[in-house]
Amino acid sequence: MTPTKLLPTRRREVDALVERVGAPAPATSTLVVVTAPAGGGLTTFLRAFTDECGEDSRVPASRVQRLLGLPWERAQPGAALRSLLPARDRSESVFSPLSAAEDMLAEVTVGAEGWDLVVVLEDAHHTDTSSVQSLVSLTRRPGAARVLVVLGWCDENVGVPARGDDTAYGLGDGLLHDMVLAAADHVVRLAPLAFDDVTPLAERRGLNLPALQVERLLRHCGGRVRNVVEMLDVVAPRDWEAPLLVLPAPPTAARAVRAAVTSLGDDARRLVQSVAVLELGDRQAHGVEVSQAAEVAAVGAATLAVRECVREGLLRQLDELGCSVRLEDPVSRRAVLDAIEPGDRAALHLRAAAVVPDPAVALRHTWFADPRPDAALATRLEVEATRKATDGAWAAAADLLLVAARASADRDLSGARLVAAVDALVGAGDVPRAARFLAEVETLRETPQRDAALGYLAVVRGRPAEAEHKLRRAWDLVNERRDPTTAAVVAQRHVLHALARCRALDVVEWADRAAAVAPGTPAAMEAAAIRGLGVAAGGDVATALAEYEYLLARLPEGLVAQRVVMASGWLHLVADDPDSAVEELERAAASDPGGGSLRISLWAWAWLARAQFATGDWTAAVATASNGADLARRSGTQLLVPLMEWTRTQVYALRGDWAAAEHSACAGEAGTRGYAVMRVPAALGCAALSEARADYAGVVRALTPLTQPWARGWIDAPGFWPWADVHANALVLVGRSEDADAFLRLHEERAAAAAHDSASARLACARGRWHGSRGDLDAARECFERALALLAPLPLAYDRARVHFSYGQTLRRAGRRAEADVVLATAREEYLALGAATYVARCDRELAAGGVHVVRQHREHDELTTQEEVVASLVASGRTNKEVAAELFLSAKTVQYHLTRIYAKLGVRSRSELAALRSQPAPQTEAREPGPST
Repeated sequence: MTPTKLLPTRRREVDALVERVGAPAPATSTLVVVTAPAGGGLTTFLRAFTDECGEDSRVPASRVQRLLGLPWERAQPGAALRSLLPARDRSESVFSPLSAAEDMLAEVTVGAEGWDLVVVLEDAHHTDTSSVQSLVSLTRRPGAARVLVVLGWCDENVGVPARGDDTAYGLGDGLLHDMVLAAADHVVRLAPLAFDDVTPLAERRGLNLPALQVERLLRHCGGRVRNVVEMLDVVAPRDWEAPLLVLPAPPTAARAVRAAVTSLGDDARRLVQSVAVLELGDRQAHGVEVSQAAEVAAVGAATLAVRECVREGLLRQLDELGCSVRLEDPVSRRAVLDAIEPGDRAALHLRAAAVVPDPAVALRHTWFADPRPDAALATRLEVEATRKATDGAWAAAADLLLVAARASADRDLSGARLVAAVDALVGAGDVPRAARFLAEVETLRETPQRDAALGYLAVVRGRPAEAEHKLRRAWDLVNERRDPTTAAVVAQRHVLHALARCRALDVVEWADRAAAVAPGTPAAMEAAAIRGLGVAAGGDVATALAEYEYLLARLPEGLVAQRVVMASGWLHLVADDPDSAVEELERAAASDPGGGSLRISLWAWAWLARAQFATGDWTAAVATASNGADLARRSGTQLLVPLMEWTRTQVYALRGDWAAAEHSACAGEAGTRGYAVMRVPAALGCAALSEARADYAGVVRALTPLTQPWARGWIDAPGFWPWADVHANALVLVGRSEDADAFLRLHEERAAAAAHDSASARLACARGRWHGSRGDLDAARECFERALALLAPLPLAYDRARVHFSYGQTLRRAGRRAEADVVLATAREEYLALGAATYVARCDRELAAGGVHVVRQHREHDELTTQEEVVASLVASGRTNKEVAAELFLSAKTVQYHLTRIYAKLGVRSRSELAALRSQPAPQTEAREPGPST
């Protein structure tokens, strides 16, 4: 049998299920339900799983049976089970699911290992109820046979009529589904396709889709396999390059939607068409008011019409009372719109323009009713867009400006409005949509507005050289006196560029220019919201926080206030107040319906994850960073992806989830040409991964770029980027004592000048390491105690654990084993509370190496000491002498001394022989009575 070809996402899901039910097989029968929406790849998944079942397979089974549910056999009880039921039972006039299960069980031959029977039922949602019930009962009957039943169940079927056979047992279709799920031992819900699934599908068709188009395709298709495949087949290759391409509905989904609409009554059909038209007119709305849709559709009994549409799977109610609805997905909306006659669509848009209360949305409907050049309408659209932009609703402004550009007869006016639309899309965080117009914008006449928009787009895409060129051109071209508003916009874009480059003085300088040329404008206000970050990075955090407090007391709630709250939260994290930071950053992370705050929300999410990490709430930190990274990628805001991945990498590494940590570190790579705000967290993520592995040479390699001239200033500022102590600690542990001393002196002076407690504590810990490596225990003890005293009033659990661990290692190396045991035990408890499994294990090794609480036994001359046992375990795991020395805070010579004694005692001659010996099962030995303490 040819193995089923799988996309990456589905392969991972198949492997996960195989791992769950594969060898060794559970001792009892098991029921697995696999669910997916229509076209979600359910059949392919089940067939690929079936390929993994059988003798000598990953899911060992004596017998494998694949069944298929057919909708035209629903009325015949037990129709799907013909191949499993004994011949005598197939002709019974009255079918009993329980009897069928017992008869099937009687036919199963019990084997020694693996599953005795694996049954995979495709399309269980099409299968007669009796067969489904029989298979569920089969896994619940007592007996020696081990049976695995896997049911594939489609979650939804638009346009499929209700089942007619369920009434025999009093079960509606939904109730049967719920009961089966409740009975399942495992439920697998197939995920939508991901980005890396689309590329191989496109390549098989000779398509090389840009990343932005892949994301758009996934959003349009809801990540469903069938939809994606059909779209790749029906859209012409050249059409993917068109910026105004309207993606059609995939043929299969379109047929199902048309059939469902055709089956509706007149009122329900008009209502669903009105909802589709209203959604098209307002891209920012989450749903459509039923009252508005009913008025546009001229429907009186709207409640009944809504129920009918919901029953057919066309509409989804968004509230308990059914006052707000939306189409199921973009594909359904497109299919409904395409099925409306052009004249009827125009009439619906005109009625919608008269009904909707928002003048901006009404103007869009007016354009859609008659999409031809109309200078007056274009001007009205631009005016409304300006009003939306003033309120910070950039997404709504962009929608209006794009329509205004198309409605403009004058080429220059059309180009200017397109540039403004692209600029607004970037502000809204919709970078993929903005980038679709990039080629067209590049062909327009060069203006300050055009270069500012292109520079802005380059900033959020993480391209500093391109942004620098475009923004400098924009400033050279703009006339500050004749066009102060545009000058303020260009200056504000320079503020963002400087922020991403971590240039504190430039942030302040350009923010002041924006305020000087056009005070009170949205651009000047946003620049003012960022200015405090530059002030703080320049060394005056208190003044910056005071300025933000002053601004927040005078600004109304809105998008400008959100920017100030985000910046204030960031600075509270810098100022060792993570609790206040969490409160403010959670406020700033909430995105408004207008979509104008997405970019600021992403900044807030990134620093919120760091604040949660600092306070020890690592589960929340990973969730925040994961959601932020996903949204940053989908929105095209590549600038902030490394910042999100830094937190994920660090937590995963500390938990010992190496595969996830490596994946996050790779996902957060920034290269050498990225912005500083990308390169720094990328380096910190790699350093965190190396440090968790006790690879201190790797830590030095990762952080050395941050010691170069490009990283001076903001990146060195105490509290902003916690990397200096990590680098110094690694320098000590790789034996570069003089380099560590010089590096520490510089940063200690800066931390002292800023009176920054956590930065001083971290550096004091590294200095304690340095003194310990030179044998000055008194000086080391003083540094560690100072670090703990500085951290005592701060809610920085991870930093305290780090200090205790370093302190304990230093004491143990100095021979103070009893003291070291107490300090290391404290570190272990702190790491355990955080879930840092990697360091809990390291603490255990340190405690074992110290040997204070080890029960001392009479030791034969060839038995290993506690210290030798720890060294042997690390060497056998593949560590080099230097790596073992760094982890145990010993010298490489001491490790070699221990290793020589280990070889002699165990009778081995090499590291490979030691590893082989350690991989063998330990022999059973008689227990000895504890001997005298040595």
